[in-house]
Amino acid sequence: MEPTDSLPTQADTVIVGAGIVGCNVAYQLTELGREDVVVVDQGPMPTTGGSSTHAPGIMFQTAEPKVLSQFADYSRRLYSDLEGADGRQAYSETGGIEVARSEERMDFLQRRVEYAEAWGIEDPQLLSPEEVTEHLPLVDADQIEGGYYSPTDGQVSGVVACDALAREAMDRGAKFVPHTRTEDVEAEDGDVQAVVTENGTIECNEVVVATNIWARQLGEKLDVHLPVTPVEHQYTMTEPLDELADSAVDITDHPLFENYENVSGEKAKRLLVGPDRPILRDQDNAMYYRNHGDAYGIGSYNHEPIVPDPQDLGGNDPDGEQGSVHEFTDYHMDNATHPDRPDKAPRQASDELLPATAGKELEHKYNGMFAESPNGLPVMGPVQEYDGLWTAAAIWVTHAGGAGKALAEWMENGVPRLPDGPIDLAHCDVNRFDEHEGSWDFARDIGGEEYRIVYNIMHPKWVWTDKQRDIRRTPMYHTHKKYDAELWAEAGWEEPHWFDSNADLLAEFGDQIPDREGWEAKYWSPIEGAEALNVRENVGLHDMTSFNKMEVIGSDAGEFVQYLCTNDMDIDVGDVKYTLMCNEGGGVRADITVTRTDEDRYLLLTTGREVGNNHVAWVREQSPDDVVVNDVTSSLAAMVCTGPNARKVLSKLTDVDLSDDAFPFFTSQQFFVKNIPVTALRVSYAGELGWEFYTPSEYGERLWEHIMEAGEEYGIRPYGNGALDSLRIEKGFRLWGKDLHTEHNPYEAGLGWAVDLETDFIGKEAVAAAADGDNIDHKVACLTLDDEDAVVLDNKPVLDGDETIGYLHSAEYGYTEGACVAYTYLPPEYAEPGTSVEILYEGERYDATVREEPLVS
Repeated sequence: MEPTDSLPTQADTVIVGAGIVGCNVAYQLTELGREDVVVVDQGPMPTTGGSSTHAPGIMFQTAEPKVLSQFADYSRRLYSDLEGADGRQAYSETGGIEVARSEERMDFLQRRVEYAEAWGIEDPQLLSPEEVTEHLPLVDADQIEGGYYSPTDGQVSGVVACDALAREAMDRGAKFVPHTRTEDVEAEDGDVQAVVTENGTIECNEVVVATNIWARQLGEKLDVHLPVTPVEHQYTMTEPLDELADSAVDITDHPLFENYENVSGEKAKRLLVGPDRPILRDQDNAMYYRNHGDAYGIGSYNHEPIVPDPQDLGGNDPDGEQGSVHEFTDYHMDNATHPDRPDKAPRQASDELLPATAGKELEHKYNGMFAESPNGLPVMGPVQEYDGLWTAAAIWVTHAGGAGKALAEWMENGVPRLPDGPIDLAHCDVNRFDEHEGSWDFARDIGGEEYRIVYNIMHPKWVWTDKQRDIRRTPMYHTHKKYDAELWAEAGWEEPHWFDSNADLLAEFGDQIPDREGWEAKYWSPIEGAEALNVRENVGLHDMTSFNKMEVIGSDAGEFVQYLCTNDMDIDVGDVKYTLMCNEGGGVRADITVTRTDEDRYLLLTTGREVGNNHVAWVREQSPDDVVVNDVTSSLAAMVCTGPNARKVLSKLTDVDLSDDAFPFFTSQQFFVKNIPVTALRVSYAGELGWEFYTPSEYGERLWEHIMEAGEEYGIRPYGNGALDSLRIEKGFRLWGKDLHTEHNPYEAGLGWAVDLETDFIGKEAVAAAADGDNIDHKVACLTLDDEDAVVLDNKPVLDGDETIGYLHSAEYGYTEGACVAYTYLPPEYAEPGTSVEILYEGERYDATVREEPLVS
């Protein structure tokens, strides 16, 4: 079948954009049985003129975020099964090599090996300079320290893959309509109604926005401010090289050549040629390479960020370039303009690494655009403002196969999945963003920053430091500054990680805090340990304002809360209960505390940081019309006073009886702390005696001051997120998004006690099956390192000999336990206390032991 010029007037699903993402989504939806799928694009097909057309198609699978490696691994397998229009396999499995020009980068490549081991990427290897040149003879071994080799990396032409995917989707009933620009999406009462194109209107039930660099434009039509930022990077192709003469290919007889040439011009003769040797990255110089027959392609991120205004982006120019390409800027190739690489121009760096290219003409060159998001991950999923509106943007060719599969499963079956099981998309969810992130001011700056750091060596605890800071301030912000807080940006909030004013605590607790050096010492202070120990021995005060808070209100609020939650939520006013929310597949969607504050009113408290907004959106999506869900995160200041002296401190501020009998654990009361109205909950994420306080934001700073003043004689200190992470992990409290997420059910997570199967809730059928022992592939395990002074970071492989049996979901030093504590999920036979395993970290193996939890009672 072929694309059609006839625009249907109705469809079940319309996909806007026929690039690599749109074609993957259409392929996957039709494979799942949907027939009434229409794909429209402003350009011709399969060479639409978007990023898929100009992209060189290199696929390096290994990434620090697990989700990207999962997407890439699936994409590789999918593209390997596709047959191109010329009858050949679409994917070229050439292998991929990343070289190091410095010892620091070699350490980074060792971490690459560890991520690959953790995520299941096949056979990762470190190479010597000589071994690199065995694979890539044109590389100058004297310029490098070594390399990382992934044998299954490779390349796929976006145009070849789009064509193959579209042909199979059309064979299953999908319609592809080229030369049809989408002008608007019509909606009524929050429901998608139709897609309006330049050639007519298609009534539909669902729309997928898969327009990548154009996604923001279309979102603005609906007042949905997608933080998708177009950025430019450079790609060039050399004249033919004598050293590659044996690789010369005439591609002009390829079935897609004429279509490609009509959009991309002469460079189609090169872009359509696949590589015959490993693809190459020189991240120290922000460069990448692949051969196009007898020429070398040179890609450069090694220049200052170039961020075009989305409103200025048009379509393909019939007499010029394709819509996703801008004119090449020679200045950025011939001069050092990258803020972090000021010493060497990209062309110089390239010619040093590949001397055969020195002095050679760059025959084809352009600035090609792709899309960035504020955290460098895809922007995908159901848009909370409209039923039936989905996004799939900021996705590279490398990840498009996996992203398309996960999105199609999400749309069709309610849960994102890959063939080996559910995949957690919390950090990719379109609803993760806060309102400020939708502004072009923010998206422009942070999209540019994401471009800047794309090939930098980034620490997992690194946060934005220079741009778009001081956006959200808790009521205690100025007090935190007074106490010399080390403030990190978390979802726009300025949050204390530790307080330099607490440095004097090291005199008391320093001997319980092991020194650190190397990678694990970055973005850490021993003050974190001192703050944690002070909470255990005295009392501390922590700002919780950024944690997401929801009010659920209405005559049917109780019934709705029960529908959301796995536990028995038949609770009295004033009761607090810990519970889970699961998705339809039984994966843990969130863990929350629920407080019944009135007959028809509940307060739901859940994770903050980057993923908290997902929970708010999901609860709203499930809510019936007669129940109101209010996000009260910003309207309520929140803090917790916790530690063995907490009762003594608070008794100075209120006449309320705070004894265990009068104010039991997991109950709440409303009263005054001096002159401040509060809702107080007898809970503490630190696992000590404590009370959380919620008060209207304007009272927050004064409440903080009251507690700090009353606690002075009892050793009270403020403490930051660094101490909190240590305190909670010692107590075995889960952190959603890290050691708790949708890839595991409550019984795998060790939280079956928070499930009541006598009640009805979302995902009950799958959860009940897990309770019977089905779907228990892994179980949570608490580990401690045998070396009490050693520290490791998370996302590292857990080993039994040479076999990878899991990875670290969380890892923090437990200062009370006196050992590094980590949480992982292991095959059930390994999750038994007393089992010995090893952790691979920074190239060394560390002995660890599975322990009973909690470590600190």
